[in-house]
Amino acid sequence: MADNVPQIFDRKRLARNRARAAGLTRNFGTHDFLLRHVGNELRDRIAGVARKFSTGLCLGSSGGIIEAVHSEHPDEGHIGRLYHADLSAYLVPDNGRGLVCDEERLPFAEASFDLVVALWGLHHVNDLPGALIQIRQILKPDGFFLAALPGGRTLESLRHALVAAETELLPGVRPHVHPFPDLADLSGLLQRAGFALPVADSHPVEVFYPTPIDLLNDLQGMGESNVLTARVSATLRRDVLMRACEIYNEMEQRADGKCRALFDICYLAGWAPHESQQQPLKPGSAKASLAEALGTVERKL
Repeated sequence: MADNVPQIFDRKRLARNRARAAGLTRNFGTHDFLLRHVGNELRDRIAGVARKFSTGLCLGSSGGIIEAVHSEHPDEGHIGRLYHADLSAYLVPDNGRGLVCDEERLPFAEASFDLVVALWGLHHVNDLPGALIQIRQILKPDGFFLAALPGGRTLESLRHALVAAETELLPGVRPHVHPFPDLADLSGLLQRAGFALPVADSHPVEVFYPTPIDLLNDLQGMGESNVLTARVSATLRRDVLMRACEIYNEMEQRADGKCRALFDICYLAGWAPHESQQQPLKPGSAKASLAEALGTVERKL
């Protein structure tokens, strides 16, 4: 990670949050439904690649979710030996293939894996371009990278409700909801990191909660509490929290009384460059006229 990269996220606090969610409360499994949804989607995408990956790495392992969903469909995964890495020791599977590491400083040699899956956690990285470059470097030539992370519209109503409540009741607004990258920016970062054949798409996931407090409890249970370096350490005042819940309900409450939360999940895919991959044609090398294909007349400038 470059020394001049702005420190938006407190990585040590993030590690504590994930440890607390997974190790201290022992209830991470009751809040990991979103991660399991993402894990199943990533498994399906890996299964759609006509190749067997002999050695893979899962970043943001979250207790081995990728391996768990793979074991439920053993004929579809195409993964030989899968290693697990996470920021918290509590979320690394105890199977002899796990380690604690930081996505900002990957401790692997170049060309170590032919598959790297980032299940979760890249949205907390301060130097995302640098992390993607490191991932590309630890891939073998023609190795495959696949990632999922929340995108720009994630929790937008929660952000609005908290800002509106603090504007009404406090002299200033404090940051509570993390910034999330846009899909177009993520696509550009893949190219910038040197991935070949980059693809980025998004799938919104709607979750319905009895109350906004249930949403906040789920976020805490997933280890997704506020880790912004600009956060205020003081606990959110109760009157501000209650007002934010009222505003949130006004925006998202449905006829059955439940309120909606939106998670805009972005999926990234790319390949480590290799000479066997399809290459774009050189300018001027086309053998057919576009005008002929379109049935029109070419007019030279």
